[in-house]
Amino acid sequence: MSLLLLARHGNTFGPGDRIVWVGAREDLPLVKSGEAQAAALGEALREQSIAPARLVSGPLKRTRRAADIVKAITMSDADIGIDARLTEIDYGQWGGKTDDEITAAFGPSAISDWREHHKRPDNAGWSPDDQTLKSNALGVLADMETVAFPGLVITSNGILRYFHAAIGFDGDAKVKTGHVCAARKTAQGWQPLFWNAHPEDLPELT
Repeated sequence: MSLLLLARHGNTFGPGDRIVWVGAREDLPLVKSGEAQAAALGEALREQSIAPARLVSGPLKRTRRAADIVKAITMSDADIGIDARLTEIDYGQWGGKTDDEITAAFGPSAISDWREHHKRPDNAGWSPDDQTLKSNALGVLADMETVAFPGLVITSNGILRYFHAAIGFDGDAKVKTGHVCAARKTAQGWQPLFWNAHPEDLPELT
């Protein structure tokens, strides 16, 4: 089964928390609802008898914890691989700031330019550069081709945007917390299956 799953970690903010941009330098843990979201993904996979044969996570606390939860619930035999290429973007001057603070500092279109048009802000100190992030996504995909399927990659929203482009998905690249995407490896390359699905709404994958 040449299935590749791509998931975003769960919530890092709880009720009443100040919601800010969380990048590579904001290494927040999952909150209780975020752990529940990871558990929901694990349960959805277990219901379809899917246990990842390859499980890869970014190094940040939020992605590593999500991987631990999914591994335990699916009873996967795979060791969790930690891949620095899956580290969330360092959002520079945006990191730790609210949407309102970013808008005030960088203009009313700055956030929508990124979210809707994948246009990075000038002079905000983001890193790595765009080409490195594209190469990282392609490199992870190439590595996943060489191992047993099904595979599961757990990372963050900014990084998943580059997988969206690399695999050839259409439409909005955003992935909500705790949501999952899927593609299948074929002789012709990667076949997009779905993007940004809630675990409760997963189609039949086996």
